[in-house]
Amino acid sequence: MTASPDLGTPITAAPELLRSVFRQHAAGVAVITAAGPGPVGFTATSLNSVAAEPPLISFGVGTSSSSWPVLAEAEHVGVHILGEGQQELAATFARSGAERFGPSTDWRTGPEGVPLLGGVVAWLVCRVAARIPAGDHRIVIAEVVAGDPSEGGRPLVYHQGRFTALRD
Repeated sequence: MTASPDLGTPITAAPELLRSVFRQHAAGVAVITAAGPGPVGFTATSLNSVAAEPPLISFGVGTSSSSWPVLAEAEHVGVHILGEGQQELAATFARSGAERFGPSTDWRTGPEGVPLLGGVVAWLVCRVAARIPAGDHRIVIAEVVAGDPSEGGRPLVYHQGRFTALRD
């Protein structure tokens, strides 16, 4: 099989190649939270469903993230699916040094002491099952123990380096 002439010139594998290709990949936006000396959280576009039986999810977290020291020890995490109108919430949890759980953030303590964000499309509380080294990140695998899909609504999407919404 030969390459199609419109494929362009391949670029050698490097971090920028990965970033450039994944800018073309639309991803749902979630916020992951955990309880520590204070609540922590970060915006994730790496959330995946792993298995239905038992119900498992996964996400990646950078070991240089300010949330990592708490996540490295947390027994449970909160997983929040953001809605199309929650760009500012996503940006707050993505911004380094932001006051993520300040007065403008609607949150409460949920099952297993996990910080739960209000007004999200859906949320889960999960028990951490594994933390797998992957370069400068860890892949966290967690088992669902509680949740609420009742808010519903259209999801927030990350594409081309910005938060956006689905179009019909």
